Amino acid sequence: MAAKTAGAGLEERWREILSVHARTMCEIDRVLHPHGLGASDFEVLDILASASPEEGEQCRVQNLVGRVHLSQSALSRLIGRLEKEGLVQRSICVEDRRGVYVTLTAKGRDLHAEVLPLQRDTLARTLQG
Repeated sequence: MAAKTAGAGLEERWREILSVHARTMCEIDRVLHPHGLGASDFEVLDILASASPEEGEQCRVQNLVGRVHLSQSALSRLIGRLEKEGLVQRSICVEDRRGVYVTLTAKGRDLHAEVLPLQRDTLARTLQG
């Protein structure tokens, strides 16, 4: 009986986490839409904007896969769209020709700076109650 109760509590908590996540992602999508971005687009820009200087502000696509919760193919399409819009630039990794780097462009950095307060405000409203 206690195991059933504990399991029900975990299940309820899990559903609560999913609900908060869904509401937050929808709200981020809503506030960023007028700027031509969605929540996943912003996540890629945000990761690239915070890349450490020793990385040359580049990030391997493979390293983004684990940080942006998209499949590799969905992430590749998203990066392609961001590149088409002039927000990121892709380049081949010289050391490993199979690797691809993604770099934030000046336009991407400017757009990120513009929408960052909107995303952070949304997080504060949805996650802090």
